[in-house]
Amino acid sequence: MPQTHTGETDHFWYRPGPEGLYIDSQRDNKAFAHAPGRVMLSEDNGETWPHGLAFPNADNITFSCILKNGNVVFATRSKLYLSTDNLRTCEQITVKGLDGPAYLPHTPRNPDLPGWYFHTIPGANSFDVHGTEMLVWGNYCNVIGGAAPVNIYYSTDGGETVKLAYQFGQSPYTRDDGSPGGGTEGTWLGNPDNPLCCRHVHTVAYNAWEDAFYTCTGDADRPEGFECHWLRGTYDAAADRWDWQLLVSDHLNSRYKAGGISFVDGQLYWISDSNGPEPYDRGIFRCAPEDLTHPEAHTLLFNPEVESGNMIIQDNVILASHCAPASPLDTGIIISTDAGETWAQYDLKEFGKRSPTRFHQKNSEGWFRMDLRSGWVTYADVLFLKPKEP
Repeated sequence: MPQTHTGETDHFWYRPGPEGLYIDSQRDNKAFAHAPGRVMLSEDNGETWPHGLAFPNADNITFSCILKNGNVVFATRSKLYLSTDNLRTCEQITVKGLDGPAYLPHTPRNPDLPGWYFHTIPGANSFDVHGTEMLVWGNYCNVIGGAAPVNIYYSTDGGETVKLAYQFGQSPYTRDDGSPGGGTEGTWLGNPDNPLCCRHVHTVAYNAWEDAFYTCTGDADRPEGFECHWLRGTYDAAADRWDWQLLVSDHLNSRYKAGGISFVDGQLYWISDSNGPEPYDRGIFRCAPEDLTHPEAHTLLFNPEVESGNMIIQDNVILASHCAPASPLDTGIIISTDAGETWAQYDLKEFGKRSPTRFHQKNSEGWFRMDLRSGWVTYADVLFLKPKEP
């Protein structure tokens, strides 16, 4: 059955998610959701939910992805799961470390705050790489849920095996002291041999035109150095080996504090999450990948004049959002339906003060799915948005 809208603007229709059910991810006609004590799978865009499984920790789900082969990968704060049979069963996945042995979560100072090991901000986390679907994502952590090491994960076999692709260093500011975001005391987390530290990963994206992955991180300027980094990674499938190179590190008020990395016809797009001390270097930017480190070669497509780390591009639609705590709008949506030629911004006030994030690609009926977070990271609501023809 076609999904109906509850509101509209000049550029899109929109509707909230159903009450009592959190639709966490979607792909084509499928949707994955959770309710108290249960996970569910729909095959008709959320109209019916014929598949389900008792899952006592459903309220703590922080990540999910429906893969092309039908497998569902999902995670609670520090545990990762795979279902290969439409949620009749699921099994916990043990991540493999950089050198092969099991990579296990640390023992948390506070058992109720084990860390967000697998939570991520973008909704698009799988990519076609030479005919193989790769699941690649980094964790957005050290805000709530407890301290966690900062990692990039990957799978090349439909989630059957998940490995570390990259492990950031041990930040002195996100040690596990039992608090929601970590602090300067407690257990050290991360790779002790890597000097590159950050608070969390904002985005990982794949550029098929150069067969390379890009990631950017946040958040702060520290006495030890910047936390806002861009890295470029290449994957050697034959050797099952990654090569990551640091491209640039910069201040938190620069355009390199960013998110929403996307590639269209080989061009690199991103949105600035610039904050901290003024002046801010904000906007939606485009450049050739090789010009990332040359700001004079960047094209500013639109400046919403507010920080944001969330954006998706599909079928000439560029969809982004405002970070609610920094925005004059309650629920701010940024949209272009003509590949960036014209722009509009809307305030969906009926949803209250919310930060739209985790944009999923359109389902088979043309609806994008996104989280509406209270603050900028706490789970609250779900929104579906369908662009109109330009």
